[in-house]
Amino acid sequence: MRLLTSSGVRRLEGASLLTFEVPSLRLESGRYYTGRLAAAVTRSKKARTYYGEAHVVGDIENYIDSSRAEAIRKAQARKRYNGIPGMRLVTRVSRGPKPTVYWCDRQGVTGRIALTEATADERMTWYAEGPEGPEPLWLWLNEMGLPFQPHSWNNVFTTANRRCRAVLDPEPERRLDPHRSRAPYATPHSCRHSFALYMPVILHHLMDQRFGLSPEERRDHRLLYGDPWRMVQDLLGHAFLETTRERYLAPVADLQLRSLLTTAPPFHEGERPARGIDEVFARLAREAEGIQDIDAKLQVAPRADR
Repeated sequence: MRLLTSSGVRRLEGASLLTFEVPSLRLESGRYYTGRLAAAVTRSKKARTYYGEAHVVGDIENYIDSSRAEAIRKAQARKRYNGIPGMRLVTRVSRGPKPTVYWCDRQGVTGRIALTEATADERMTWYAEGPEGPEPLWLWLNEMGLPFQPHSWNNVFTTANRRCRAVLDPEPERRLDPHRSRAPYATPHSCRHSFALYMPVILHHLMDQRFGLSPEERRDHRLLYGDPWRMVQDLLGHAFLETTRERYLAPVADLQLRSLLTTAPPFHEGERPARGIDEVFARLAREAEGIQDIDAKLQVAPRADR
């Protein structure tokens, strides 16, 4: 969920990542790390760059080293990888602007394919030879150590939503009334909507406040680097700017984001940047239908004296 929210990738795009397609944390500080999405797993069938926050990349690295490694170890001990049909052992991945994956199957047949042209189904057949035997290159694995199907992520979100509602909406009357519910509701695609809302606010903020640009400087900045809306369009992988505005930013279509940002309190030296725009997101949640403020939902109102 945090990967989808911080990067805006679609369910299939995030679910189809291979271990070596996840950026690695570096010693130098940085908030975002870049990776590439293969053309075959995107809706537009065009490869693009995605940006993942540093803490999300760190979470993925921890997952690879802990629960994922444990699932692989158990699968190897139970010889689950021995009888997988269609398994292809990847022998090499070339470098350069168009990496190519070289593989060999159990019958000794060899082949190769450009990494960006490999579909999700093909990627699930790729394994690497590890110290204890074959290991999946597919990033997300189930408890059996096998590739986690992209469509199964819907069930993960559904289960999480039910757990939240059982804990946060224990009273039957509140469970039936959506306006009184304290439980957040999320889907893989709502993570993408959250990203689409978050990024224009952040980008406008960086241009209008953090850089201290005048209207004339702001116009020149847009001519040089592009308008924030177009930046979000590229991050979401949309062919048309209208799609970005109408489909994903509809909840804030009637709100003047610029005026909201200009009324946000100025930052003080050493203050965390996100803190200054918390009020903006809280106000968006109050005034626009379809936006959830998780902090507000989880805030328990004081019980009235009886």
